[in-house]
Amino acid sequence: MKSDNLGAIILAAGKGTRMFSKHPKVLHPIAGYPMAAYPLKLTRKLGCTKTVMVVGHEADLVKDVFSDSGVEFVHQHEQLGTGHAVQVAWEGLQKFSGTVLLLCADVPLLQRETLEKMIETHQSANACVSVLTAEVENPYGYGRIVRDNGKIVSIVEEKDASTEQKKITEINTGIFALQAPTVAPLLQQLDNNNAQQEYYITDIISLATREGLSVSSAVLADVAESMGVNDRAQLASACSQMRTRINRAHMLAGVSMEDPASTYIDADVCIEADTYIQAGVHLHGTTHIEADCIIESGTVISDSHIGARCFIRSGSNIEGSTLEQQCNVGPMAHLRPGTHLRGFNKIGNFVETKKADIGLRSQASHLSYIGDAELGEDVNIGCGTITCNYDGVNKHKTTIEDNVFVGSDTQFVAPLTIGRNSLIGAGSTITKDVPPDSLALSRAEQKIVPGWRKKRKK
Repeated sequence: MKSDNLGAIILAAGKGTRMFSKHPKVLHPIAGYPMAAYPLKLTRKLGCTKTVMVVGHEADLVKDVFSDSGVEFVHQHEQLGTGHAVQVAWEGLQKFSGTVLLLCADVPLLQRETLEKMIETHQSANACVSVLTAEVENPYGYGRIVRDNGKIVSIVEEKDASTEQKKITEINTGIFALQAPTVAPLLQQLDNNNAQQEYYITDIISLATREGLSVSSAVLADVAESMGVNDRAQLASACSQMRTRINRAHMLAGVSMEDPASTYIDADVCIEADTYIQAGVHLHGTTHIEADCIIESGTVISDSHIGARCFIRSGSNIEGSTLEQQCNVGPMAHLRPGTHLRGFNKIGNFVETKKADIGLRSQASHLSYIGDAELGEDVNIGCGTITCNYDGVNKHKTTIEDNVFVGSDTQFVAPLTIGRNSLIGAGSTITKDVPPDSLALSRAEQKIVPGWRKKRKK
């Protein structure tokens, strides 16, 4: 749904005392994004032409995170309630005409379809104010929706509700649609004459009713969407529900998961059909996994591209890397940022790579470190090989050309170039360039002293 006259206010000023954190509550992560990013993403999907974010506690940190988002910030220096926050936000909407959504930065599970339904109800009713409500079994702590002959006339907060009103099970979710500029005079009439001495945005309902302005509501089908995050337990619950939503979408698109409940996938991860993911896998950031891959348990992949038909064995860690088709990695391999496997490669157990460009069919099967290196095609790296890339001050590059065979326990002291079709003898420390088609080895001469053990015992 898109509208040229749709705007939004995102409330992100609260301290989040119950989080017991030095970080702003709205920046705590959920599936790879700070919490406040989710309502912001909704405003983009809905086509909002203007979005104002109200900041307060640790305002500079929040601004830094969302500085490139196109949102306009207003500072609520004192947190005097939701009504006061909207009054402050309205300074950025003085010239705006249309529907303004009021969203909460600590309500990350709200979905686009829910807001589209609310906007449609609001605009169809030509309403001044609309509120998203929900039916709950236990309404304790929520503002109650008070109706007269089916029409909503006010919202009463828990601390201000009468005994009879507390029995009402329809509650306020905190999500509103406000019509600008019609609602502006009502905002100026808000007061703090209540038990908490705060300015409630919920009072806008009774003010609009008193002025004879139209008020409408939409009922939320799944109350979980309106869950606010106020402490770490609720944060964990929101993360779990978001993961469930993400995993389900992937499975419906053709991805198999051995145990979705123990599979952790960030919101921006892309997985193509017929990939199989075992339990305990973490996929983070902008990771893209192509079709027909197998990702074994305990694997962590971050901001990487995994080509088609790759096999990532258990316990491997891949970050900032590109793997082209049919690579076999692990178990217990560590591919650090800048690794590029050109295809059909094997990177075996306890192999670590960093800024390594590894050509077609080249392999390092076990217990090696390849850093700041460029390997050609069909290179074999023997067990225990190390590129000694750091001299204590600078990093240096090792280049190994096509068809080189490297024996076990070899150290390459960079900078070096190993010519194509060369063979490096096991146990060598290579400090000079090796020409093509050569044998290079450097070993101390082996000495044998017959009977040495017997003599030593005597």
